[in-house]
Amino acid sequence: MCGRIIDPNLRDTEVEFSRTKIHPITQRRYNVKPTDVIQVLAKEPLELMTARWWLIPSWFDGDDPKHWKATTFNARFEEAKDKPSFRQVWRHGRCLIPVGGFYEWTGPKGYRHPHVFSSAGNEENLYLAGLASRWRDLLTCTILTREANEDMRAIHDRMPVVLNANEREAWLGGSDDVTLGAGARLEHYPVRPFGMRDEGPELIEREG
Repeated sequence: MCGRIIDPNLRDTEVEFSRTKIHPITQRRYNVKPTDVIQVLAKEPLELMTARWWLIPSWFDGDDPKHWKATTFNARFEEAKDKPSFRQVWRHGRCLIPVGGFYEWTGPKGYRHPHVFSSAGNEENLYLAGLASRWRDLLTCTILTREANEDMRAIHDRMPVVLNANEREAWLGGSDDVTLGAGARLEHYPVRPFGMRDEGPELIEREG
């Protein structure tokens, strides 16, 4: 769940992040996959940082990121605080992960069809609940997921935890409220199938 995302557009965006020092993205990506470097917002006041999208806990004693074999690019919201991989950062590593949207697929294996999900509101970006862990000198992160709401359920039974402005503050402040993200308003439409290495704004053009 949530295995491909779209880079956010962080130029001249929401008022609550107006004090954040934003470094422009040189080339916006439309097919960002786990293990790629993405942007996260953390600390107080919020600071924009980059992190490898696939969390590695700080206690892991390997000497190469590839040696961490657990699938930790997503974490189930209702379970993460009790899982060894996420327990520490649940308390001390909360972050927001801004995205321009994300993809989900329908159909049987071999005939999977992508849909792109984006904000149905006034904000251009979605702000996802995330956890960040510094392993050695590398900042890594995961995207939290929850049970799908009515805007997502027809496509998939899970969805990212998409936070509104009030929920972002609550999440960063330490809330464990399992209803966070339940009211997210999303829109989606089908797009043409694309490959793992395909890139460009044409990936989000409506099919048909």
